[in-house]
Amino acid sequence: MDKEHLEPQVNEEEFEQSEELFEHHRLVIEPGQKLMRLDKYLVCRLASTSRNRIQNAAEAGNILVNGKPSKNSYKVKPGDIISIVLSFPKTETELIAQDIPINIVYEDDDFVIVNKNPGMVVHPSYGHYEGTLMNALMFKFQQLPSTPGNEIRPGLLHRIDKDTSGLLVVAKNEIAMNKIAKQFFDHTTKRKYQALVWGNLANDEGTITGHVGRNLKNRKIMDVFPDGEYGKEAITHYKVLERFNYVNLVECQLETGRTHQIRVHFKSIGHPLFNDWEYGGDKILKGTTFNKYKQFVENCFKICPRQALHAKTLGFIHPSTGKEVCFDSDLPEDMQNCINKWREYIS
Repeated sequence: MDKEHLEPQVNEEEFEQSEELFEHHRLVIEPGQKLMRLDKYLVCRLASTSRNRIQNAAEAGNILVNGKPSKNSYKVKPGDIISIVLSFPKTETELIAQDIPINIVYEDDDFVIVNKNPGMVVHPSYGHYEGTLMNALMFKFQQLPSTPGNEIRPGLLHRIDKDTSGLLVVAKNEIAMNKIAKQFFDHTTKRKYQALVWGNLANDEGTITGHVGRNLKNRKIMDVFPDGEYGKEAITHYKVLERFNYVNLVECQLETGRTHQIRVHFKSIGHPLFNDWEYGGDKILKGTTFNKYKQFVENCFKICPRQALHAKTLGFIHPSTGKEVCFDSDLPEDMQNCINKWREYIS
């Protein structure tokens, strides 16, 4: 067979990333493509991806041909539409194992649930090459699923901001990683956050929508855009748990997992998160002009020196048992103390 027939042909390929850590490729096979095993075809087309990684994705049901899960032995043909979800995108930074204390709330043969402290970066990136959660996990679990070129985030399926606290799931083998990654991609995981937001929300419950994408002037922060104009679809459901006149404690349930989603969504409706300096919440936005009130808020900022956001609940289908599992966590001390101060002030 000549080279022309060995190299797969496509007329479309899409690559998507969001706050969850996976790759999504969509391939449409052009006329003239010879019959070829699915795994062999994808190895040829996705040059940086190993055959073993692709075969594991197929075993986990993460490779669809014309909308249906397909086996590695399937023979691709012209007109086929292939959709594949792969975890852990390519990176270039070496991951160093470091003995850093972390709070592991659950562990079995398939995954680990970590309750991340505020102030800890999840994985190495520019300016944060050491001291991250992944450095700590690499020290504790030397063998987490990884592939050449993807060593920086072994096992990691999603992330939360440096100054956001709460639950994260980390896979311990590649099959578990593929199966849980697919649930993040399909938006079937159950994630609930608690946040303290400025202002008194008009309704006890609501939904915030609007595509989330990089701010057009400042690429370090996100912005909300009209549907379809820019960015990616984002949906946040919220419920008010407690009202303190000038701030509200809310529970947020995510349908999507965009970067800074909760923070930028609440800013877009005029209720930025308390002490969120990137989105304007580190100023006194609601309340009185009395000096005592100003001093009270400044003290609350010192008690909780970050955006008041905690990833409280995480649920998904267990990759081995097929049963739903759900994990819950308490609010960290800084956020709980801040909320208690507001309760005392209002009472």
